[in-house]
Amino acid sequence: MIRKDTVVSMGYNLKNSQGMELGNADVSKPLTYLQGAGQIVPGLESALEGLVVGDKKDVTISPKEGYGEVNPELRLKVERKLFPADSEIKPGMQFKANTGGDSEQMFTVMDIEDGQVKIDGNHPLAGQTLHFNVEIISVRKATEDELAHGHAHGPDGSHGH
Repeated sequence: MIRKDTVVSMGYNLKNSQGMELGNADVSKPLTYLQGAGQIVPGLESALEGLVVGDKKDVTISPKEGYGEVNPELRLKVERKLFPADSEIKPGMQFKANTGGDSEQMFTVMDIEDGQVKIDGNHPLAGQTLHFNVEIISVRKATEDELAHGHAHGPDGSHGH
């Protein structure tokens, strides 16, 4: 049964409210994660609690329990000259920027005009209601190593190096 400190493998299909597919993991190449470690969005993690191998479930997750609401303060315009002169900047590209202290933020380039680059630090799925269709493939107790590292390793608990 899925509960804190279990390693879960699942197939899933993720769509937005318009029915467009946003991501998936086939049951032959499942997503594996450590329950309770915050590796998947909070709403999905809590919805999977208590499921067992073979269970299939449709889960709808609000932005608050998914990737959060859109934060307008993370939509910025910066001077093109702040980027390396030899780098090709184009819409859709992503980069990490230091946001003070030891924290880094992932940004996506939205547009470039008049020497200004419009960037967005929101997760691409922020503000969206997420529709997951999941199938639980396996559930096992996490190893001491996995608990210490805070993530799942291979199917047998090894790092797989």
